Amino acid sequence: MTPSPSLAFLGLGPMGAPMAARLVDHGNELVVWNRSRDKTAALVERGARSAATPAEAAGGIVLTALPDLPQVQEVLEGPEGLLAGWRARSVAHPILVIHGTTSPVETAAFAERLLRREGVVVVDAPVSGGTVGAAAGSLSVMVGADEATFELLRPIFGAFGALVTRFGPSGAGALAKACNQIVVASTVAAIAEALVLAQRGGLDRSAVLDVLAGGLAGSEVLRQKRAKWEREDFTEGGSARNQVKDLRFVEAAASRWHLDLPAASAVTGLFQRMVDEGDGDLDHTGVIRTLSAAATERS
Repeated sequence: MTPSPSLAFLGLGPMGAPMAARLVDHGNELVVWNRSRDKTAALVERGARSAATPAEAAGGIVLTALPDLPQVQEVLEGPEGLLAGWRARSVAHPILVIHGTTSPVETAAFAERLLRREGVVVVDAPVSGGTVGAAAGSLSVMVGADEATFELLRPIFGAFGALVTRFGPSGAGALAKACNQIVVASTVAAIAEALVLAQRGGLDRSAVLDVLAGGLAGSEVLRQKRAKWEREDFTEGGSARNQVKDLRFVEAAASRWHLDLPAASAVTGLFQRMVDEGDGDLDHTGVIRTLSAAATERS
């Protein structure tokens, strides 16, 4: 891959850090920024340059791995924000890539507004595959962009993505991720329900997981998350709170197109209950605790 000039990455959380590392390892001269600057140290050791502010990282192409649009807006505004940095450097039509999971409806409006007011080209490129996929470079990247911008970014995305797909204009990538999240959340909930039923019937949990993994019920969700159910350790991973956030985006998109999605609605309610009961910061596989508690109350 040809190294891309003027490339920056903002947001070095569980997904952003390994994605940025893949970019550096593929020969890109990368500027990195994170609110907690200590998280840039490992990437600097690999050859990246650390920026003190988003403005200092404001190159021609800026990738962000931030939770939602409000956090993206935060790094844009103010004297130390990206917009100020682009103006100071006279960067014409910079590209801002949003890798976080955002609302398809709000993302399309956000992209239109930034292009019209500031000349910033916004690309939504949410990813799926978890931290394992990010480190291995096997993520699926779902892109909303015009064709020319997509072709420019395709080799960059290829550093951490095994499957890179353009779905249409801005907002289309976010909509594809919403579809993905219906399946992920429903699969997590279904496996948790199966394990609660198995436990009530006296079945061995590991043996049940073996059977699920070996048959039609097998999935990437089960492959990556199995250990959490076996060890009952839900302290790290994708939080239930973020799962609810993503499912609310599904809800908004369904409303936009006047769709009834009963499975998505049911699973949204289940994860909302998990959050309401105080487990919102646990990995979403911890929904088994919510189901087990409900089963105990009924017994």
